[in-house]
Amino acid sequence: MIKRYTTWNEYLRGRFGEKIFKVPIDAGFDCPNRDGKVAHGGCTFCTVSGSGDMILEPESPIDVQFKVEVEQFHKKWPGVKKYMAYFQNFTNTYAPVEVLRERFEAAVSQPDVVGIAIGTRPDCLPEDVVDYLAELNDRMEVWIDLGLQTTFEKTSRLINRAHEYDVYVDAVARLRVHGIKVCTHLINGLPGETHEMMLENVKRMVLDSDIQGVKLHLLHLMKNTAMQRDYHAGKLKLLSQNEYVTTICDQLELIPKEIVIHRLTGDAPRDSLIGPMWSKKKWEVLNAIDREMECRKSVQGCHDIRKVEKITF
Repeated sequence: MIKRYTTWNEYLRGRFGEKIFKVPIDAGFDCPNRDGKVAHGGCTFCTVSGSGDMILEPESPIDVQFKVEVEQFHKKWPGVKKYMAYFQNFTNTYAPVEVLRERFEAAVSQPDVVGIAIGTRPDCLPEDVVDYLAELNDRMEVWIDLGLQTTFEKTSRLINRAHEYDVYVDAVARLRVHGIKVCTHLINGLPGETHEMMLENVKRMVLDSDIQGVKLHLLHLMKNTAMQRDYHAGKLKLLSQNEYVTTICDQLELIPKEIVIHRLTGDAPRDSLIGPMWSKKKWEVLNAIDREMECRKSVQGCHDIRKVEKITF
């Protein structure tokens, strides 16, 4: 089925002329809302392993992690020859720039690496780090995966993000001065957020920041997370598959077609997942999104939010 939105795979094939592996790496960083710098405990949806639960060898040196992940990928796609290093777990610019340089260079120096993607928070991008990212950007493809999750301050406080929306807007502007590409992360299904609020998150993100990509995530409720308390207290209602598919399609219609859709759902370790349990069938979810877009005769950006007046709450 032809995709009715601009996929990450499509973008990479257009950029490099072939399929690219995105190789996840755990560089051993922490987060400022975990270690007490701005808060304790981390985001309430986050496990003790962060977003790197699926990484095969998180305790190994970076070069070993890289090789193990590539070997695993090649079992399914033996013909792929180029890679992008993906610093995925926790906040990957939360360290002195000398440390970042050492760890990032260990990955980008691996054979056939054509780029790097770095997951981080908007409050962890001091100027010397941005300057180094700009240097990398002159050498290769660079994407900053910038965790926003929500534009609503009330939700942000509830999930313990510990930074304000304006910090995100400023971070994107400082990265874009250097031409660094930004992929913003949003989570659908956060406590207290309605369908209308989830659409408003997309509207604000697109109107307030010059981004080149977006990841739209489903909230996965995991064992041993602070968010379990919200769930058991009745403050969190997990989305149904139909609700999620409808929300994603409504969001895609608002996002300008030139913005790359890096992800529309995600993976969670099966033994740690509380719900939604339908999310374990990832391809069924993606196929349902494709069918709904086709049924609507809809495409990404058909209601481009940049062409209409912003709605505020």
